[in-house]
Amino acid sequence: MRSPQFTLYSRSYCHLCDDMLAGLQAMAGAQPLTVDVIDIDADPALVARFDELVPVLFGADLAAPELCHYFLDPDVVRAYLGSDPGFACTGSDAGAEPRTPSSPLEVAPAERGNRGLTA
Repeated sequence: MRSPQFTLYSRSYCHLCDDMLAGLQAMAGAQPLTVDVIDIDADPALVARFDELVPVLFGADLAAPELCHYFLDPDVVRAYLGSDPGFACTGSDAGAEPRTPSSPLEVAPAERGNRGLTA
């Protein structure tokens, strides 16, 4: 089974970005998902597109509309994950405390500007 894929456009000094990543982790619980974290400051085109909107969360299809920005929208993320029959959210709320670093959230290398986060 392939884990759900997300792309998080972020900045290295953005606490809201860190909060969104932690919220995704809390929602995933023990189920794996992959998040490509891309630092927009590494690419002028991304700065022009997302500058003051970060964090911006997309699902697997970057051509589709964003899932949310500024704050994690748990209902939208649940709906996105609900479209994957092999995945069920276990976290009850995006404001929940992040799970231990050994939970299966994988922060995958991105093509540009990966912050190198581990969760």
